[in-house]
Amino acid sequence: MSVSVFDKNHASYERSSPIRTAEILCVGTELLLGDIVNTNAAYLSRRLAGLGISVYHQTVIGDHPDRLRAALEDAFSGHGRPKADLVILSGGLGPTYDDLTKETVASFFGRSMQLHEESLTRIRAYFDRMGRVMAPSNEKQAMMPDGAVVFPNDYGTAPALAVGDGTRTAILLPGPPAELEPIFDEQAVPFLRQFTEGVLISRNVHIMGMGESDVEARLHDVMVNSTNPTLAPYCQAGEVRLRVTARAEDADTALAMCDEMIETIQRTDIAPYIYGIDVENMETALVRNLTDRGLTVACAESCTGGMIGERITAVPGASQVFLGGCITYTNDIKIKLLGVDPALIDAHTEVSAEVAAAMADGARRALGSDVAIATTGYAGPGGGTEQNPVGTVYIGVATAKGASAVRVNYSARKSREYIRRAASSQAMKLALTEVLSGTNQK
Repeated sequence: MSVSVFDKNHASYERSSPIRTAEILCVGTELLLGDIVNTNAAYLSRRLAGLGISVYHQTVIGDHPDRLRAALEDAFSGHGRPKADLVILSGGLGPTYDDLTKETVASFFGRSMQLHEESLTRIRAYFDRMGRVMAPSNEKQAMMPDGAVVFPNDYGTAPALAVGDGTRTAILLPGPPAELEPIFDEQAVPFLRQFTEGVLISRNVHIMGMGESDVEARLHDVMVNSTNPTLAPYCQAGEVRLRVTARAEDADTALAMCDEMIETIQRTDIAPYIYGIDVENMETALVRNLTDRGLTVACAESCTGGMIGERITAVPGASQVFLGGCITYTNDIKIKLLGVDPALIDAHTEVSAEVAAAMADGARRALGSDVAIATTGYAGPGGGTEQNPVGTVYIGVATAKGASAVRVNYSARKSREYIRRAASSQAMKLALTEVLSGTNQK
């Protein structure tokens, strides 16, 4: 029997050709039924791109050995798509009778199944650490195809593995993301780097205040004439992410190519709408910039119902800059907590620029922040007026200089969740603009 534990310094697996293309094959009837959201495919695609491996196809298949074998044949032969050098499978490595991924892949490559003693020892140790009795069925997880390279699982019971021949490689990973992701990062990535040519590096330019089509129109010539790096816009709730991707022999060269393209973008009229490069999201950009400048922020929310505060406090370190927020959903609370003048509401209604500005100013004064933001509007599906239909949101921003507000309009056909999230992003963008202006420097 030939089975080995992968050691990046002494790899035992050999290929006669590099790995350039991959297919992701996620196994599990629960995925097809929608009982579990398939986050593994997105994660694996991102990580493979960073290795310079192109993913042209993803498949989800139930726990059925014949259909799984057919999917492997299609992937490696290229039926209807580019032929894959690598297939990554997730799921089907459990102890139950219907977990047949290993057995099916072993049969596909003409390998017999053998007990891998080291894996069995690790599985028993796992149950001992958990204070649980190992069921006899768990021994099944220690069975490996002859010739496989085993990736030990320090996060669960099912080991991962790689098996194949000189031109075809399959990597089998456990389905739970809490196991799949660290095993892939710590063991599969070093394994795959032996067989890759070059790297792909992506950087992301985050844009708010312009739609995807507008971004594409303004950068059309740059996009068309750029093959390496490439530019691709992606629409998100209330913003656009512009991905810059370069392929090169090494990461430093690819990164320099991306940086040069980003500098080109920053010289266009897109520049005023860019709020960050490679930031996770708007709230992260806001917290980082507030922290760097020693400034604080507060909020008063009506239609967003606490979403601004929730998003900001989800960012590590937010306690240094976020003083607090008020959910002032009714007019009475706007008046009592924020000091909004009742006459202002009577004259302009609670959904107005005047009230939004007064809410922000009231929050700044009540909480003592450098910057404050406020939202009031109609997130739907009900409500709205002829003047302010569903999707209308007024966003107020206040500093020591004074308070102002802007009106933003979202389609009434958008969901309530979309409108609330987009409005909360836009509110944080206004706060970030104030922070970056430098007028609130302490």
